[in-house]
Amino acid sequence: MTAWEKVLLARGADRPTSKYYINAIFDDFIELHGDRSFRDDPAIISGIGLLEGKPITIIAQEKGTSLQEKTVRNFGSPHPEGYRKALRLMKQAEKFGRPIVCFVDTQGAYCGIGAEERGMGEAIARNLFEMMELKVPIVSVVLGEGGSGGALAIAVSNKVASLENSVYSILSPEGFASILWKDSSRAEEAAEVMKITADDLEKFGVIDTIIPEPEGGAGTNPAAVAENIKKYLVKEIISLSKKSAESLKSLRYKRFRKF
Repeated sequence: MTAWEKVLLARGADRPTSKYYINAIFDDFIELHGDRSFRDDPAIISGIGLLEGKPITIIAQEKGTSLQEKTVRNFGSPHPEGYRKALRLMKQAEKFGRPIVCFVDTQGAYCGIGAEERGMGEAIARNLFEMMELKVPIVSVVLGEGGSGGALAIAVSNKVASLENSVYSILSPEGFASILWKDSSRAEEAAEVMKITADDLEKFGVIDTIIPEPEGGAGTNPAAVAENIKKYLVKEIISLSKKSAESLKSLRYKRFRKF
């Protein structure tokens, strides 16, 4: 498949969203709401669930499935309060010693006037800063689109994995083509130049692992993909949980510093 074909697959209407994987992978999930400052942001789901009996804090970007749900969830583009809610839950996880699992699936943070007025840049920057210092294991998985700082704000992790047909980049191919060539219609060409597929990102060391999907994409057999993700999470969390808090911080810092 070409890079552009993978972009289209990552954006596909039949591609399972974070909500499906949370329900398929974790037991007894309890969603927690609000940033304790402004409001709750439906574009980010956060809460606590059990993974093989172990309590885990879960942070997930959610695009929604129906048109009505997509509208409510702002098509998966979080506001600043979404990132502040995520950070609140991450700090809670640190307090109680729970590992953190993040599901990345967004075209990017919301760029509306209200989001800028409420400090979008600060909210993202604060997450990057705070996540680097957290004393618990953090594992992130790119499920579909991982766009710009909106994705990175929940992906400063000890381990980062991508589904086979996901993409992870500084901006969309359309945006790249508009900036570089002043022509958004060259998005397909831009996708190849940007090296945004899981295969490319693994070669560059941006991600650590590619989680396989069935032929035709995750939508053809969501249960199998959920099982693959679960196996990966169990393995990594068991491994990372054996490390000290200082070791986790150091490994995370070194991982991103090498870029």
